[in-house]
Amino acid sequence: MTSHRGNEMLRHPDRLFIDGQWVAASSGRTIDVISPATEEVFVSVAEANEADVNRAVAAARKAFDAGPWPRMSHAERAAYLTAIGDSLDARVAEIAEIWPNEMGILHSIAQAFAGTIGSVYRYYAGLATNGFAWEERFDNPPLGGDHALITYEPVGVVGAIVPWNAPVNITAFKVAPALIAGCTVVLKLSPEAPCTGYLLAEIAESIGLPPGVLNVVTADRAVSERLVRHPDIDKIGFTGSSAVGKRIASICGERVARCTLELGGKSAAVILEDYDVARAAEALVGPAVAMTGQICSALTRVIVNRKQRDRLLDALKAGFEKVKIGDPFDAAVGMGPLAMQRQRDKVEDMVGQAVRDGNRLITGGSRPADINRGFFFQPTVLADVDNHDMIAREEVFGPVLAVIAADSDEHAIDLANDTVFGLNNSVFTDDAERAYAVSRKLRSGTVGHNRWRSDMSIGFGGFKQSGIGREGGTNGLRAYLEPKTIIMDAPR
Repeated sequence: MTSHRGNEMLRHPDRLFIDGQWVAASSGRTIDVISPATEEVFVSVAEANEADVNRAVAAARKAFDAGPWPRMSHAERAAYLTAIGDSLDARVAEIAEIWPNEMGILHSIAQAFAGTIGSVYRYYAGLATNGFAWEERFDNPPLGGDHALITYEPVGVVGAIVPWNAPVNITAFKVAPALIAGCTVVLKLSPEAPCTGYLLAEIAESIGLPPGVLNVVTADRAVSERLVRHPDIDKIGFTGSSAVGKRIASICGERVARCTLELGGKSAAVILEDYDVARAAEALVGPAVAMTGQICSALTRVIVNRKQRDRLLDALKAGFEKVKIGDPFDAAVGMGPLAMQRQRDKVEDMVGQAVRDGNRLITGGSRPADINRGFFFQPTVLADVDNHDMIAREEVFGPVLAVIAADSDEHAIDLANDTVFGLNNSVFTDDAERAYAVSRKLRSGTVGHNRWRSDMSIGFGGFKQSGIGREGGTNGLRAYLEPKTIIMDAPR
């Protein structure tokens, strides 16, 4: 029986949050969010159309041009961000229930990550008074004047577009820096995973965030393009596929709008000859199934010396076959479902094509025989993969590892870099100096040592087609600021 549990958790699922008010969608339509483990409707939310996007942008524009928000001190804005962070801490249990019902993450992992989201808002609140130079002074400018200043000012109205795999933390790393900078925001939620955005809107209302500073809408991809094209949007912050990112970049380029793009990846685990492949396999199995492989920075290409390949394949097979697949709320389960039917179909099709291309299936490759509902797929290992095969070039976004043989450590580095992506890599070696040296040769935004590693609190983003710009840390704040040079003729 359909539960609609999410409708009981949200105060206004049938509304959009625009200009500080819960308003009806012009479309009069709703979007059903399907729980991937049960295939039942978890929640139904209001569907925005272009008119609603226009209303949200107008509210954000008014709040930026005439409202108090960008004219507050950084410390005043920080008080609101701290309140948001504290309120999110109070709703960890709700976030941890919503997240598995939207995309299939294990409840235990959702619970752990949900407890960290409030700290993102408090971190950026802390930059209001410590750790960031909002103004820099240069005495005796060489071309005249008493001194010059570089002031960092808000970029303006931001369109923040978040995906379905990890919406609560991706939202935080867009909204928090934008708000402390003094920007106003239109947050566009994914139709598959809107609920934590609704929680954020409820919090904004409860803490008295000024009207129009944060506007929250859920819309499909066609309507989302209106947000990207809107002349009153100064900047787009997008996380999603490289294909959509290219489209956004081209639209922003037409009107010279700013954009930060965090896109796809085909990241490599580079296992050097000195490293024990059994240890490497143990380190790879857990992250590969943690979110059913639905992580843009997942290490999906495993590059290992040809002499060690078979032992690694045996170890990966043994590790994956121990993983229990099932209900993400079951503490004994090691991997939940994929987020939606179309995602499972995509993963299934790509694995099937890989086998037809001559790649060897070591384990997995199909739906679990003992589960008759839900969007489940077995963790999969493919061997005999050439670095130019489809399965080694295209992002799968599922629990699928492609094992590629290298002739030497240097060959492994070359293989890792031979990709259009550059989001993440990891180096497996017991030699820390060698790990650092190889890390400097790898063309990716993050490089980990001896396991999958990623830390958005420091900085996250990619080289090449994995994106433009960085999120997290102080660089994530700079993305929402414009530097202004002021040259003074007299002391100040």
